[in-house]
Amino acid sequence: MAVDDVEDSKRRIDARAQMRLLELAARKLQDDCFGFHLAQDFELGEIGLLYYVMASSEHLADALQTGGRYCAINNEGVRLRTSLERGLTIGLEYVNIDRLSDRHHTEFWLIALVRICRALTDGRLAPRQIKLKHYRRETPLEVRSQLGCDIEFAADRDEVLFPARIGALPVVRADSHLNKMLLQYADEALSNRTSTRADLRSRVEDQIAQLLPHGKANAAEVARRLGMSRRTLARALSSEGTGFSNVLEAFRNALACRYLKEEELPISQIAWLLGYTEVSSFTHAFVRWTGLTPKAYRSSNDVL
Repeated sequence: MAVDDVEDSKRRIDARAQMRLLELAARKLQDDCFGFHLAQDFELGEIGLLYYVMASSEHLADALQTGGRYCAINNEGVRLRTSLERGLTIGLEYVNIDRLSDRHHTEFWLIALVRICRALTDGRLAPRQIKLKHYRRETPLEVRSQLGCDIEFAADRDEVLFPARIGALPVVRADSHLNKMLLQYADEALSNRTSTRADLRSRVEDQIAQLLPHGKANAAEVARRLGMSRRTLARALSSEGTGFSNVLEAFRNALACRYLKEEELPISQIAWLLGYTEVSSFTHAFVRWTGLTPKAYRSSNDVL
């Protein structure tokens, strides 16, 4: 793992490398609670699509179940599981990773999950119980103050338990229509990530899907996220009979047509989702693709 990989906020780093990085940083900074501290300050929106799908859900339990379903979009090494059997339980499961070799990574996840629950409900929720598999002598005082409870270390599981009623709390920025649209978007991203297709075009589309709303779906960025140079990406796509601009245009065209069938989705928001800063730019592109303006295309589908 190179320094550039760490400094690039959109670069994917596998879970094992994340664990090692946090451990090294904690040693360098001589901060025995580095994972706890790191999770206190980052902007939750940096999580990306996964966070916004959760933030548009109707209730907290819905948001957490959605988080568990689509967690692999952001991290292949960790899975979330939500249960309502003993209260609202959020469990962490590591995939093909030696869990006991880690402390800071799991503690980061713990604080991040509690922060997400509080942000989504706009309340200072206090867990009833927290269990972590790794060992600490006691819960650091500042951590206990933040969480509102002690942590049971050297436990048989990694989980946060809230009272059952917490799951029914409404998400303060719930938006059922936006949630429906983002769930479809997340389905595409997850499908592309877990697809067994080996062709480069599908991998490029996977990256484009994540980058479009941020306006960064360009060849240089996609190539970097795929671990190759822009020239190598161009040659590889050429061998498959296409080019980056063609893939991007086709992908945007397909998404635009689908989004325009959602009558309640404003054209301005569709333009943003496709990476356009101006509605006029999206309109010109759509006319080039279909011969119709977005408004006319939407009207023609209403007729059909």
